Amino acid sequence: MGVSVLAAALVVAALVLPNSVVGLGPAKFTRIPAEAVIGAALMLALPRRPRIVLAAVSGVALAGMTVLNLLDMGFNQYLGRPFNPVLDWSLLGDAQSYLEDSLGRTATLAATAGVVALVLLLAVLLALSMVRLSNLLARHTGTATRGTLIAGVVWITCSSLGLQVAGVPIAADRTATSLKVEARRFSDTLKDEAEFEKVAKVDRFGNTPGSQLVPDLRGKDMIFTFIESYGRSAVEDPIMAPGVDATLDSRTKALAKAGFHAKSGWLTSATYGGSSWLGHSTTMSGLWISNQQRYRTVMASDHLSLTDAFKRTGDFDTVGVMPGVQKGWPEQQWYGLDKVYNAFQLGYRGPKFSWSTMPDQYALQQYQERVHSKRPADGKSRMSLLILTSSHQPWAPIPKMVGWDQLGDGSIFKGIEAAGNKPADVIADTTKSRQEYGKAIQYSVTALTQWLTRYGTKDTVLVFLGDHQPIARVSGNHASRDVPVAIVAKDPKVLDKVSGWGWTDGLRPAHDAPVWKMSAFRDRFLTAYGSTPHPKTR
Repeated sequence: MGVSVLAAALVVAALVLPNSVVGLGPAKFTRIPAEAVIGAALMLALPRRPRIVLAAVSGVALAGMTVLNLLDMGFNQYLGRPFNPVLDWSLLGDAQSYLEDSLGRTATLAATAGVVALVLLLAVLLALSMVRLSNLLARHTGTATRGTLIAGVVWITCSSLGLQVAGVPIAADRTATSLKVEARRFSDTLKDEAEFEKVAKVDRFGNTPGSQLVPDLRGKDMIFTFIESYGRSAVEDPIMAPGVDATLDSRTKALAKAGFHAKSGWLTSATYGGSSWLGHSTTMSGLWISNQQRYRTVMASDHLSLTDAFKRTGDFDTVGVMPGVQKGWPEQQWYGLDKVYNAFQLGYRGPKFSWSTMPDQYALQQYQERVHSKRPADGKSRMSLLILTSSHQPWAPIPKMVGWDQLGDGSIFKGIEAAGNKPADVIADTTKSRQEYGKAIQYSVTALTQWLTRYGTKDTVLVFLGDHQPIARVSGNHASRDVPVAIVAKDPKVLDKVSGWGWTDGLRPAHDAPVWKMSAFRDRFLTAYGSTPHPKTR
């Protein structure tokens, strides 16, 4: 009898399991699932063999739905959206790589094996549970029939009257609803793919001649920089903001002392918690790239990227510094970059800082030595794209600033990395994660702005922004998707061009500064600096 009770508890728990961590709670598991009532009625009506087959197949299917619910739970917690079974399987490999960088290969292999074993065990247990319960119903047909009828009446009554316990409806149809949602998501994904292909072919500046692109930035030393996970929460959350805001204010003063001035605002990112490349490509394409299929579509297209606009002028050499890139990166062509330095081409001999291959300060110094200090041989100007990584989760250990002349090959960071927090000590602690995240943002902003005051020239124009908010455990379950963005320059004419944007003076955007979708930035930027629209419609 005890085994049957456990089997029933497992089946009911799987049927009513919510798809978000926020939804977890005892009240969620005391509901009456409609699927159980219908399933019991069906089992009572079937002969033995088809009943057993249906019970086993239903158990495996329920295990599959449970896995999808658990994936939804993880994706909602880390990326602020549910798992897409059409597009997101490839991200599981990225998650495994992240764990390996953060916790080590042995722990990752153990965790992976544990997950696989858990999925298989869940399928077996639910299949066996369903078969056992179906046999129990068949042995006690009279009692089971009466119980099913009573359960059905209770479910209908609770549903009709909207009866609740602790704010949770007693009558549940969680699994059936999930199936409808997944079916609709599948259909919507395919529909979105077809529609987005058409959208990506329309480009306001797609046919603009190079001579009419960014004429007001000719001769400038143009730099676009993304700071990993630099979100609005860093500037406004009561735990992170005091330190981050103090850093932004002090660095604004340091920039002013060096002759630089800044304006800042907010952009709403197309992604949240991760998938940084969606934020990068949304900013540069002027398209809302919110999933992997859209990303692949744009990367295979000739839709103009903001970085490629500089290359098309014929007056700029273009270069990328990507310390987070550790494999082939065919996207280089779409971004219009003549040269890209990846993680293995910057001469780093120090330790990794969890996922981050090297500290931002080192990457910036290498950019200075290999790129920025050297004028293009053909007399052109330069446009650079930098993707900084030190503020990537799990924010342990965090690099510290060292003397710029002491960086060498990065070996100086060995002691700093060894003395820092261990990822396992931070990942599971929400308060500590938020504190360390704030410190990581302070480090990245400090490294970037120190580099600018040390090496920037009268022609340097720096645009830097976050790619997305940090994960929900740090930013909160109802955080916005907003990220800070700033333009910094010595030439007052550069900032005069965006004076009508309503942005805040300095590096710290005001709470009520304008908020644009990230996809609006490309066209606004091109327009502000004199580009002439020549639309491409197909």
